[in-house]
Amino acid sequence: MFEISDEGVAAALASGASYADARVVIRREQAVSGRNGAIEGLRETESAGVGVRALVGSSWGFFATEDLTAVGARMVGRQAVAIALASSTVPGRPLELAAVPAVVDTYETPHMEDPFEVSLTEKADLAIDLTAAMMSGADVTKAVAAFMFWDTEKWFVSSQGSRIHQHIVESGGGMSAVAVKGGESQVRSYPQSYGQFETGGYEVVRDLAFAEHTGQLADEAAALLRADQCPAGEVDLILDGSQLSLQIHESVGHAIELDRILGWEAAFAGTSFLPLEQLGSFRYGSPLMNITADATIPGALGTYGYDDEGTPAQNVTIVDQGVWKGVLSGRDSAAIAGVEPGGMVRGDGYARMPMVRMTNVGLLPGESSFDEMVADTKDGIYMATNRSWSIDDQRLNFQFGTEIGWEIKNGKLGRMLRNPTYTGITPTFWGSLDRLAGPDEWVHWGTPNCGKGQPMQTGHTGHSASPGRFRNVRVGVTG
Repeated sequence: MFEISDEGVAAALASGASYADARVVIRREQAVSGRNGAIEGLRETESAGVGVRALVGSSWGFFATEDLTAVGARMVGRQAVAIALASSTVPGRPLELAAVPAVVDTYETPHMEDPFEVSLTEKADLAIDLTAAMMSGADVTKAVAAFMFWDTEKWFVSSQGSRIHQHIVESGGGMSAVAVKGGESQVRSYPQSYGQFETGGYEVVRDLAFAEHTGQLADEAAALLRADQCPAGEVDLILDGSQLSLQIHESVGHAIELDRILGWEAAFAGTSFLPLEQLGSFRYGSPLMNITADATIPGALGTYGYDDEGTPAQNVTIVDQGVWKGVLSGRDSAAIAGVEPGGMVRGDGYARMPMVRMTNVGLLPGESSFDEMVADTKDGIYMATNRSWSIDDQRLNFQFGTEIGWEIKNGKLGRMLRNPTYTGITPTFWGSLDRLAGPDEWVHWGTPNCGKGQPMQTGHTGHSASPGRFRNVRVGVTG
């Protein structure tokens, strides 16, 4: 397939591009879902094509086709340049690309069991058995389980000499039990809401041991129907790792995207509250807040060998002891900001222009533990598993809801609480972080449904987190 990419790049250069790259992408996707002891859905798709990106002056052009022939690739290269030329009729200053060495390499996700070689019967039986088991619980009226798998191959060529083949394998799934009674509806999910996804083969699903958790989900969903409402007030808040991972995604991950900071995504995704001129000095959170964007973590969902500009995957410091130090960048945005390119540009398939996306934006673990945090909390609430979220387009003011909570009094978990919520302002909230669980409770949570761009692109991201405690947080907000 390298020859197809070569044709696209050559055609773009011959048409006047100062730089061009091309990606042939072949992606398979499989989804199996069950509901209430029966199969609900089965979807298998495969897409294949080539996309060319061309730079003319200050403007990018992008075009793609499913025609994987030399003729099709050359047409795509010429069209990408035509679009760049049309865009350059409203010129800006010439766009520079931060330097990246040309690379000839191959990368493959380490995996043990090809998920597409595991029979549909086995996957369907698992979805049926899990949902049937959860339906046996009192008051459970709906049980769902879903599993998804991706197999992606890319052949990347750039006009600067890079030739990179990658084979990315991703797997995962999740399940939920919904209990309904007297006009009240409650849900419990495992491993987190919307499931857990990683780079790897079917061993990811086997290791999650879904069958061991059906009873707990059914029992907790039913118990939540009779639990007390989360009280309103200001208390110490302990978040489980999965909820903290979404907190990172929304209030850190999107805020540090350099294209948002520069205003390139303002029309749809929004901007960022972070002022670029304060990179290196802005106080983001407490000294316990250490955030990295690490695309090299084995097994994490945002792990790969190279991004879609041919920049190597790397570990970038984002927040160091509470001070903002880094951004998510591409070669063009990095050149403008004067930072090193972070290898964080990816496209959703062959037909979408690559853009800045989160890799594995995670919070490094601390030295405490969940049990120690509870024991050290006099008046607080423990919340687990996301149920809802809302945050403004600058990623500053937010409100989250979780599926379940427990009151903490004098160092002990007490009554279960339903409909728990909390709210805050990003730097103030992160500034209240005072304890973090250690490496033993650190999980690389995966998010396979991050939306961004026009037209919408879906990105796969990772967020490592362990449970953490935040002081004096406003909880129980309903309006």
